[in-house]
Amino acid sequence: MKLKIPLATIESLTTFARIFRSRQMKFVSMSMIKLLAVTLLVVLSTSVSFASGTPSTEKEFNVGEMIMHHIKDAHEWHLWGPEHGGTSIYLPVILMDERMKVFSSKNLYHGELATAIDHKTHQAVSYYKGIGSAAGYGMFHEKIYKLNKGELNFQDGHVHGNSKVFDFSITKNVLSLFFGAAIILTIMLSISRFYKSNGAVSPKGLAKFIEPLVIVIRDDIAKENIGHGKHHKYVPYLLTIFFFIWINNLLGLVPVFPGGANLTGNITITFFLALCTLLVTLFSSNKNYWKHIFATPGVPIALMPIMIPIEIVGIFTKPFALMIRLFANITAGHIIILALISIIFINKNVAWGALSVPMALFISCLEMLVAVLQAYLFALLSALFIGAAVEEGHH
Repeated sequence: MKLKIPLATIESLTTFARIFRSRQMKFVSMSMIKLLAVTLLVVLSTSVSFASGTPSTEKEFNVGEMIMHHIKDAHEWHLWGPEHGGTSIYLPVILMDERMKVFSSKNLYHGELATAIDHKTHQAVSYYKGIGSAAGYGMFHEKIYKLNKGELNFQDGHVHGNSKVFDFSITKNVLSLFFGAAIILTIMLSISRFYKSNGAVSPKGLAKFIEPLVIVIRDDIAKENIGHGKHHKYVPYLLTIFFFIWINNLLGLVPVFPGGANLTGNITITFFLALCTLLVTLFSSNKNYWKHIFATPGVPIALMPIMIPIEIVGIFTKPFALMIRLFANITAGHIIILALISIIFINKNVAWGALSVPMALFISCLEMLVAVLQAYLFALLSALFIGAAVEEGHH
């Protein structure tokens, strides 16, 4: 047995105290912070790390690999147990390769774990070879390729020389999308039935919680930014994106099935949502909107060749900002929580849980606020863009 106090412990706790001091948190005194730091230091320094005198053959814990494994999409929904051989829900793989092929992803995950040598870096790279119905295909980083002479070829860490097939599989994010949609439909249809049965009465039950949110979207977002008389037809769209983003953000924070997927942290999903806002904006735009782009009032004619390209680029940068904001905020939250939890496994000491678990729990609580805040901002900015497109000219 040996006792060890990593230098990173002292540095982390010092940095932690400085952050709190710089934030000037009124609800936490510096004496409390110092007491917490000293307590954690004592716990961590007195914890015993059992190690043999011989070097361990155990594989080194890879933080980046673990985080990417959890935040990226997959063809299975891992429930518990080790990565290979644990309990998982194997999702259907649907490939278009000359003809449609459908099989269980179990034929890939439980296939042959093959190794190839990268032609450039000369390092060994592992991937899965399919068996049974998946024979002839290989999977590397959740992407499926056709095998070339029974193997995948690699160059500079990427598959090289193997053709990629069209993948229409029901992946983890797709299944999470179905769960989120089912939850939204269940909530909205039950509230709709309540009002159809009882008329315009005081809300009860679930309706009592949802109605204020609907009113906020209608009055504080749609009416304020799109304008009276024109906002009614955009309220359904704004409500849809608000509840879709919010519900799926919350689902992503649930650590057990059917939660835990990083749906709104997937750039494809945020791209589609931003594209919807762009299309609604463009198809709702009036003559005044395009006049401000191609003949901006008050701008000298000599500056028009400069202003017009800037205005055209601005049409696309606005939804692009929507896409990146949602993607970055949700993904960053997942990464921070996983990074904090991984501190335990990096140091191979359960005592680190006294530091990482409370901090991860604190970030998780913040993520619940971020979940609704990002949904609200997406709806608000979408209303702003639509409002600018339908605004009439001032005379």
